[in-house]
Amino acid sequence: MKKTSALRRLLEQKKILVAPGCYNALTARIIEKTGFEAVYLSGYGISVSLLGMPDVGLATMTEVHTIARYVANAVQIPVIADSDTGYGNAINVMRTVREYIQTGVAGIHIEDQITPKRCGHVAGKLLVPVEEAVGKFMAADAARKEMDPDFLIIARTDARGAVGGSLEEAIARANAYVKGGADMAFVEAPLSKEELRKIVKEVHAPILYNVAGISPHLPLKELEEIGVSLVIYPGVSLRASVKAVWDHVQDIRAKGTQAVVEFQEKMKGHPLEDFHSFAGFSEIRQMEEKFLPRAEVVRKYEETIGYKP
Repeated sequence: MKKTSALRRLLEQKKILVAPGCYNALTARIIEKTGFEAVYLSGYGISVSLLGMPDVGLATMTEVHTIARYVANAVQIPVIADSDTGYGNAINVMRTVREYIQTGVAGIHIEDQITPKRCGHVAGKLLVPVEEAVGKFMAADAARKEMDPDFLIIARTDARGAVGGSLEEAIARANAYVKGGADMAFVEAPLSKEELRKIVKEVHAPILYNVAGISPHLPLKELEEIGVSLVIYPGVSLRASVKAVWDHVQDIRAKGTQAVVEFQEKMKGHPLEDFHSFAGFSEIRQMEEKFLPRAEVVRKYEETIGYKP
């Protein structure tokens, strides 16, 4: 089954779909290995990890598409990707959608901020006119129908917290975008559970909820009861990764090699203890034994030293 079709099937189930956030192929693989059925590729995560810079529209379409391709090829589960503003107007959006489909991701969300945009939970957001944004979703719908009708188009609106915005404006925009061709609505940054209930009730489409920043961090059971279809945790792998690296580097600074020894002890019994195996060396050896001359494989592993899967 195509990943786009698989994502739609997952969304048709009665239970809420959970997609933790990744920022590269490695973190996507970890999410898949821990049993999740979908993964979210965070634009914030890409910007900070790839450029070392904040999510304010600095990552280019080419850079983001490259990471999306790596992620989609590293996992078997569907990938939902951040595509910022679509990287231009409606005509640019058509190319953006085509390129994303070619990366192998199963769906994207496009937002209605001006270019350059910024993180939806940070102040300073400005919106394009609603007519311009509707045109983008019409163009996105037309482009995906040419290549893969199952490709998911999610309409994100930042109107709740942007200049001149409000919850009512956000709901009106979300409905206009769905009417224009989007499959799902993503009203960014509601400020309360009551606002989220209003969004689910008044937007005429399945709802994506972002557990992040200034929005309430509600339990999954409650989100499901409210009627949310898809929940993302965009910063989970980024924040956990940077904290772990920060703490370990500080430990090395204080203790030197002893910190590495202590870390290795802590890893005993952990699912990632044999990291070479997780990285895929075992699969490489299996492929070598299947496709390379037998004598060559024997020499490679019997006459060399080091980790042997």
